[in-house]
Amino acid sequence: MANQKKNRALLIVNYDFYRSQEKLTPRPGAKKEAKRLFKALSECNYTVQLHYDLTAEEIQELYEKECDADHGDYFVSILSSHGEEGVIFDCEGRPVQLTQIFHALSPPRSHKLSGKPKIFFIQACRGEKIDPGVWLQTDSGEPQTACFSHYLSIPEDTAVMFACSPGYAAFINQWESMFLKALLELLEGEHRQLELSRLMTRINRRVALHLEAKGKHSGGKEMPCFVTNMVKEVYPFSSQRSLSPRQ
Repeated sequence: MANQKKNRALLIVNYDFYRSQEKLTPRPGAKKEAKRLFKALSECNYTVQLHYDLTAEEIQELYEKECDADHGDYFVSILSSHGEEGVIFDCEGRPVQLTQIFHALSPPRSHKLSGKPKIFFIQACRGEKIDPGVWLQTDSGEPQTACFSHYLSIPEDTAVMFACSPGYAAFINQWESMFLKALLELLEGEHRQLELSRLMTRINRRVALHLEAKGKHSGGKEMPCFVTNMVKEVYPFSSQRSLSPRQ
């Protein structure tokens, strides 16, 4: 057991877009909550890499490196940036297709991750529509036509949770985002022992029913959603169980 490989987590947080020609607004809350995410995942038996303000090339390179890394039972990645449907923006305001990221970790490209659960949490807008409420600060770029091709590119044994529904904005303020706030509350409590689909459902409930934006548009809401290609129950953050014995 002493030589057992640890799970790996990759956090990419773009918060300062001073090099962007798109005039994307800074996201100071993203940097603040990143430190809590690092600590929470470390305490869940993950070796955590945290990177700030990366270019598209640097983002892609990090995922390519994960293909050759020695992994434990799970790989978790959190992406926090401005975005639109199917895309996050790099620190220069350039789009990074989610399909490229998922493809980098697919079985043909990453033999060391083949058969191991891969879990993504994506804090970024997927459009500009909002329910009546505050636009404290959203992670959206220019609106795009809805595109679901990135769903089709999600590899086997992979789950992806988005901060909001397609076409909608994801809220973030100077301290935190609604979505990752809910994730942190679960990771820092006993709910981290839950099976993944149950944990994601708890996040949905927490964000949809108990959190809302504040400010001049007070009451703005958000509905996370998740897509999974898992074929077995998994417990990625539990200290009591790893993979479910059920196949």
